[in-house]
Amino acid sequence: MTTPYADLILTGGPVFTADPARGHATTVAVRDGRILAVGADQVRDLAGPGTETVDLRGRLLLPGFQDAHVHAVMGGVELNQCDLTGTTDLGEYLSRVRAYADANPGDGWIVGGGWAMEVFPGGVPGRELLDRVVPGRPVYLVNRDHHGAWVNGRALELAGITAETPDPPDGRIDRAADGSPAGGLQEGAMRLVTGLLPEVTPADRLAGLLRGQDLLHSLGVTAWQEAMMCGANGYPDVSDAYLAAAVDGTLTATVVGALWWNRDLGAEQIAGLLEKRERFTTGRLRSDSVKLMLDGVAENFTAAMTAPYLDGCGCATTNAGLSFIDPERLGGYVTELDGLGFQVHFHALGDRAVRDALDAVAAARAANGHRDTRPHLAHLQVVHPDDVPRFRELGATANLQAYWASHEPQMDDLTIPFLDPELAARQYPFGDLRRAGAHLAAGSDWPVTTPDPLQAIHVAVNRVHHGSDYEPFLGAQALDLATALTAYTAGSAYVNRLDDTGTLRAGNRADLVVLDRDPFAAPPAEIGEARVALTYVDGRVVYAA
Repeated sequence: MTTPYADLILTGGPVFTADPARGHATTVAVRDGRILAVGADQVRDLAGPGTETVDLRGRLLLPGFQDAHVHAVMGGVELNQCDLTGTTDLGEYLSRVRAYADANPGDGWIVGGGWAMEVFPGGVPGRELLDRVVPGRPVYLVNRDHHGAWVNGRALELAGITAETPDPPDGRIDRAADGSPAGGLQEGAMRLVTGLLPEVTPADRLAGLLRGQDLLHSLGVTAWQEAMMCGANGYPDVSDAYLAAAVDGTLTATVVGALWWNRDLGAEQIAGLLEKRERFTTGRLRSDSVKLMLDGVAENFTAAMTAPYLDGCGCATTNAGLSFIDPERLGGYVTELDGLGFQVHFHALGDRAVRDALDAVAAARAANGHRDTRPHLAHLQVVHPDDVPRFRELGATANLQAYWASHEPQMDDLTIPFLDPELAARQYPFGDLRRAGAHLAAGSDWPVTTPDPLQAIHVAVNRVHHGSDYEPFLGAQALDLATALTAYTAGSAYVNRLDDTGTLRAGNRADLVVLDRDPFAAPPAEIGEARVALTYVDGRVVYAA
């Protein structure tokens, strides 16, 4: 039987296969969108008269990155709004807001975001700052973690928020000393304003998806899990954009949609989730995961912890964070979802939320057996040592947002001083999870932070941002480069249930990335200097530098 010629051969450089059964390789051959062979120089014998040959010139070839937790439509839409990312200078924020307002005089609202909490005393922005640069027009700007918003006086006026307005059960209105709203809205308090914002149209969302897809492909991302499909509780519903792109063929990535669990409802919503799973599964889109947001974030004291937060004097408060879904009912919800074949995707940042999620998975395992539903827990800022081995025992994946595991002002000024010291010492325990045998996946949570996998991998290995002068953050929790790359390729492919991706082996889809160098050949401190040169989906170039 004659071996068919390859359509594409990439050769002349190191190949990271992310496949433990595969040793050293220098060449990959592709035919009809799938990998034909992986090996050394002999694979070049598959070249025929129509074969395209790419000389790697010593650059690293690896599987396409997969982002296991991202908000691609939201990120793409925000790129077209008032963008405050990339700086922590208050004057620059105000200049950008003024410039955006001047450039968009017909916009009733100024909407955007990307500001950092550490810019403001106590992490609380003042409404009067916005009032000075945009008098008379309402302003709504989400912070970079999307768990809080900065608003001006006109926005508060339109929303009817005053000193007498009570905090919602799932959020907080930041207040001045006299009780009046200061200008910050945390978690569920954002919903007091979001209903007044101008509609983001279906065309806006589709354009945002395609804008985000282009950016992700340029960073080597070939597949991802959308962490907020059919959003509710004040979050946007982006499902129409994905469906439109999947139907018309403009969706070139493979996407798993994590259907949003509405925390204002209970098990009665599961029938609707079944209908959404069917409706939003077509083409390159499959929506068979369910996103359960269990808590908030540490810097605004809403992440659910096992010990109370501290006040500015270092004394324990009565607040240990929020549980957005009743832990007593969570196990029943997860058991039913698991029994119906859904994957569960938890937002679990504090150690109490992590424990609640693992308890729910344990309940599902006890009731249903170990079904191949591949539950995963994202964020994992604090994990109690007793819970670290439970990931492996329960078959729950640790979904790492590695870029966050670094010293920076939000960590050092707004988080560590307000955490119980034992909790602060347990942050982002990637090394402990790895040593305990947990399966690791990785994602960015973009637009919360950069979608660049190489920047996150740099932090996973070095525990410090590339180019930063800080000391490594809890360096014993660092991963080696191969483990970090595997988490962002094979690990996330496992979570996404894309079993013919994530590794370079014969028969798998030819989702490939070529870097501009081989990071294994340089010191770990230089990982963050690497860039993507080529991205392939099913053997077709979707990005070339």
